[in-house]
Amino acid sequence: MPSGDMLALINDSGRVVEWGHLAEELFGWSAEEAVGRSVTALMREAATDGERQRERFSETASVLVKPVLRGTSVVWQVLAAADATSGQDVAILKAMLAHSPVVLHVLDNQLRVVHTSTAGLEDAPVGHLLGKHFTKAYELADPEEEAAVAQRVLESGEPVVNRLVRRIRKADRPTRRIRSVSYFRLEDSRGDVAGLVTSAVDVTDRENAQNRLALLDTVRARVGHPLNVGTVCQELVEAVVPAFAGIADVEVVEDVIRGNEPPPVPVHRDVPLRRTAFQGHIAAGHPVGVVRPLPVGTPFSDVLSDLRPRLVSIEEDSSWLAADPARAEVIRRSGSHSLIVAPLALRGHALGVASFYRHQGQDPFGEEDIAVASAVCAHAALCIDNARQFMREWVIAQTVRRRLLPQPPATHATIDVSQLHLPAPQGGGAWYDAIALPGARTALIVGDVAGQGIAAAITMGLLRTAVHTLAALDLQPDDLLARLSDTAANLVAARATLPPTDPLSREPLTAGCAIAIYDPVELTCTIARAGLPEPVAARPDGTSADLPVPPGPPLAETGNAPFPTTTVDLPEGSTLAMGTAALADAVLAPSGPLRPLLDSAGTRPLPDLRDDIAHALPDGNRTGETLLLLARTKALPQNRVLTLALPAGPEAAPIARAAARHQLDVWGVDEETAFTTELIVSELVGNAVRYGTPPLQLRLIFERMLTCEVSDTAASAPQVKHARTIDETGRGLFIIASLADQWGTRYQAQGKTVWAEQPTGVSTERQNGA
Repeated sequence: MPSGDMLALINDSGRVVEWGHLAEELFGWSAEEAVGRSVTALMREAATDGERQRERFSETASVLVKPVLRGTSVVWQVLAAADATSGQDVAILKAMLAHSPVVLHVLDNQLRVVHTSTAGLEDAPVGHLLGKHFTKAYELADPEEEAAVAQRVLESGEPVVNRLVRRIRKADRPTRRIRSVSYFRLEDSRGDVAGLVTSAVDVTDRENAQNRLALLDTVRARVGHPLNVGTVCQELVEAVVPAFAGIADVEVVEDVIRGNEPPPVPVHRDVPLRRTAFQGHIAAGHPVGVVRPLPVGTPFSDVLSDLRPRLVSIEEDSSWLAADPARAEVIRRSGSHSLIVAPLALRGHALGVASFYRHQGQDPFGEEDIAVASAVCAHAALCIDNARQFMREWVIAQTVRRRLLPQPPATHATIDVSQLHLPAPQGGGAWYDAIALPGARTALIVGDVAGQGIAAAITMGLLRTAVHTLAALDLQPDDLLARLSDTAANLVAARATLPPTDPLSREPLTAGCAIAIYDPVELTCTIARAGLPEPVAARPDGTSADLPVPPGPPLAETGNAPFPTTTVDLPEGSTLAMGTAALADAVLAPSGPLRPLLDSAGTRPLPDLRDDIAHALPDGNRTGETLLLLARTKALPQNRVLTLALPAGPEAAPIARAAARHQLDVWGVDEETAFTTELIVSELVGNAVRYGTPPLQLRLIFERMLTCEVSDTAASAPQVKHARTIDETGRGLFIIASLADQWGTRYQAQGKTVWAEQPTGVSTERQNGA
C-alpha cells in the first residue's frame, strides 16, 4: 500500500466527512455509505462483519492519525503509513509520535488518564499519570475551570477546540507553559460515552510573542497623547501593568520635567530624579513627586551610566538592595523576584529610568523581555521629550504673556474695568487694555492672535505695543485700526522672508482687534472692530443691546477696505462687554445661553458679574482663548468741566484767559499751575483765531490731569515752528510743547481739537473732594 495515501477525514464529532478509495477497498463501504456516519459505529460493524478484511488491513498496513486545519475547524486525517513490517518506517512513526508537538491523551468517563501518546505535560513516566484525574495529573493553573469544561464536553458531546490552558509555576519550573488544548468525546461500540480524547500543542512561544506585540501596540496607542510629562509617565505604567509587569515605576530627571535639556550620559550621581508615576498592588517606597538622586551601586544608577537595560534576578542577599533600603523594603513586601531596569533616553541623553517588576504568581522576565522593555521605553522617551519641549515653550509663552499683559488692571476715574481671561491649554495670543487718553477719555481694547505658544505670545506683544504707541497719537478707532493693520501686514511680510525650514514661515498670521473710546463728558463711545464679535451694552435699566458696529476685516487682510466706526450714547452706569470669538455664541450673541447674565448686569459689581459668567461657561472645548472685557461707565462731574464758546476775533484770547483764571481759582489750582495754564490757553486760542475756522470752543477738564482743549472746524494741522530771534510770531506751539507734559491734535468728522495736558497742581485728597 502506498505510503501517505489518505483513508478518511473525521470531524471533531467523530463522524466521517471524507472516505477515500483505499478505505473503500479495505473496508468494503462506499463513500456514500460511510460519509456522515460515526467512525465508532463503522468500527463496531467491522468487528462483526468484516473480520477478515480488517485482519488483512492490519497485516499489510498501519495508519497515521493527525489533526489538520480545514477552514476554521480542526479535523482528523487518517493516512496510510508505510508497511508495518518495515523497521525503518516503524522507527520513523515512533519518533513522530514521541516528538510531535500534538500530544494525545485519552480520559475515561471519570476524566481519569487511561492513555497518553507521550510522557504528557509533566514529562513524568506514563505510569505515574495513569489512573489520576487529569487536573491532578497535569497540575493546571485553574483545575476547577478545566474540569468544568471537560465535563461539559463529556455530557453534551460538543467539542471544545483550541482552548488556552496554563500550567502552575513550580520551583523547578519557574516559567509557565501554555498549551492549546482541544476536547473531543469518545463513545464505545454500543454508543455509550466512554470518555474524552484531548490534544495539546505547546503554544507558549507563540502566545508570548503575540502578547509582546499586543503590549507594544497598546503602548503606542495609549501613551503620549497629552503633552504633559507626568501624564505620559502615568499612561506608561497603566499600559504595562499587569500586561507586562506586576509593578512599574518611572523616575524622570527633574530638569526634564521643568522643560530643560536632558543631561548627557553618564549622568552625574547628584542629578535629582522625580518619581513621576507608579502602578502596582502596593505603595511605592517613595511617594510620587519625591525628588532625590539615585543611590550609587544599584541597577537604576548603573542604567544612567551607559543607557543599557538590565535584567536583574532579585535575591534576598542581592548586594544592591542595601544601597536603597526604602526600595528594598517595597520589593520585599511585594514578593518581586524579577526586575528589568530600562533607560528613558533619546539621542544619547538620559531623561529618566523605568523599572518593571514581576512578583509571585508571575513568570520571571526572560531575555526576550528586555527588547520589549526597551521598545516600550523608547516610545515613552520620545513622548516625554515632546512633552518636555512643549512644557519649555509653554513656560516661555506664559512668562512672555504675564510680562505683556496689564498687571493688575489700571484704575480710571471715569470707568470701572474687569476682565475674564481663560487661557487655552496651549496658550494663545488674546489681550486687553484700558488706556487713559487726554480729556478724561479711556480707550478699551480687546485683541486676539490666532495660534499658540511663543509665536502667538510674541505677535500679541508686538501688536499690543503698537496699539499703545498709536494711542498716544490720540487717533480715532478707525485710524488706529488701519495703522495697526499695517503693522500686522508688515509682520506677515517678515514671515514670508523666513527660510522654509523655519516653522513660523508656514504659520499664517490671523489677528483681530476691537477698540472703543469712551468720553465721560459727552457720555459717548466710539467703536471700531476688526474680525471680533459685535460689542454689547447693558443699560442701567436692565436692558441690553448689540451695538451696531459694522464688521471690519481681520488685521493684515484689509487691502483698501476701511474700518467703519460707530458712535453710540452710553448713559452713566452702562456696562460695555467686548470679547473674543470664543465667547460670541455663548455670551455676546442675542440668543446665547449666557446673554441673560449681561442683560441683568444693572448695578451689580463687575467682579461678581464676571465670576457668574466664568462659572456658567460650558466646560467643552472652545476654539481660541476666552477673553471678556467688562467696562462700566461713569460721568465726569459737571463741576470738573468748563465749556466756553469763543468769538472768532482777537477778543477771544482775553475772554478765554479770564474764564480759565476764574475756574482754576474754583478748583484750587496753585498759582504756578494757573499761570502756566493761562499761557497755554492764550496760545491755543490765538492759534485757533489766526489759523482756524469758527466756531471756536474752549474746554478745561479737571481730572487726573488738567487738560486744556481748543476746538475749531478747520482740518489743517498745527505745526511747531522754531522762530528766529527777530520773528514776532511762530512761537505759540513751541511754548505749549515746552510748558505742557504732552500735547496733540484730535480730529473729528467736523474739524479738530488741539489739547495740552499738565499736572493739576492740587493734592489727591483735595482733588477727590473737588
